[in-house]
Amino acid sequence: MRAFIFPGQGSQSVGMGTALAVASHHAREVFQEVDDALGQKLSRLMAEGPEGDLMLTENAQPAIMANAIAVLRVLEKEGGVRLSEKADFVAGHSLGEYTALCAAGALDLATTARLLKLRGQAMQAAVPVGEGAMAALLGADRDKAQAIADAAAQGEVCAVANDNDPSQVVISGAKAAVERAVPLAKEMGAKRAVLLPVSAPFHCPLMQPAADAMQAALADVALQAPLVPLYANVTAAPVADPAVIKALLVEQVTGMVRWRESVIAMVDAGVHDFVELGGKVLGAMVKRSAPDATTASVVTMDDIEALVKLL
Repeated sequence: MRAFIFPGQGSQSVGMGTALAVASHHAREVFQEVDDALGQKLSRLMAEGPEGDLMLTENAQPAIMANAIAVLRVLEKEGGVRLSEKADFVAGHSLGEYTALCAAGALDLATTARLLKLRGQAMQAAVPVGEGAMAALLGADRDKAQAIADAAAQGEVCAVANDNDPSQVVISGAKAAVERAVPLAKEMGAKRAVLLPVSAPFHCPLMQPAADAMQAALADVALQAPLVPLYANVTAAPVADPAVIKALLVEQVTGMVRWRESVIAMVDAGVHDFVELGGKVLGAMVKRSAPDATTASVVTMDDIEALVKLL
């Protein structure tokens, strides 16, 4: 069994998608459709920068999605690979969940781009710049990370945001609390704690205004049942019912990304092959959670051609 998986924020870089767009008109069509949906030249920003603008959450989220869907479109149109025939499940890390739903036919591309633009804007607006922070705890599992977050909170928000793999957990919350967690982490047995260069404290209760914004936006969206089930971030379980998916997308804004558990659950369901489209981040996380799994990260035309031979 196989899962197609889609990366989250942090996998963006200036130049992303450029070589693929040169090589394939199918990729160019994806980028043009996203540009049209957003009424901005996101594809130019992806190709040329400036990096500071691409890093903005409202740009990074639709850009990462567009890049992954371009890879999928080329894989389907030029490689003859249909997701519904080659994948048993889809999953995505945070914003990647929207990409996964688009890939599986639950959302159209234009709607996905607009939702992610709004999601990025709402997440940025939820907490004033400089009042929130996130930190990666290396060499700490979820239980240890939770203990560190609890000790650092001191009445402020400090929560486990991403349970990525057995050795990497991300915490999120009020800036002072997360900064207290960094030295505490080492004292409490983590190998290292690193503040992340993010503009807002994602996946914690401080994001509630963004969750409310997404609930309102999703209420008006026609979301179909995906062609294959989605493993949801907040439940680490498969879901295909559109109403349930919408509720989970809202919960996901403030909830923990249970990526490690999702990978293990997919393996327990029989998945052996994980194909990451549009990034080279999730494959390593998968291997740390499921060492016997096979992973492929597909970004370039060469990657696509190699994958077509494997499939």
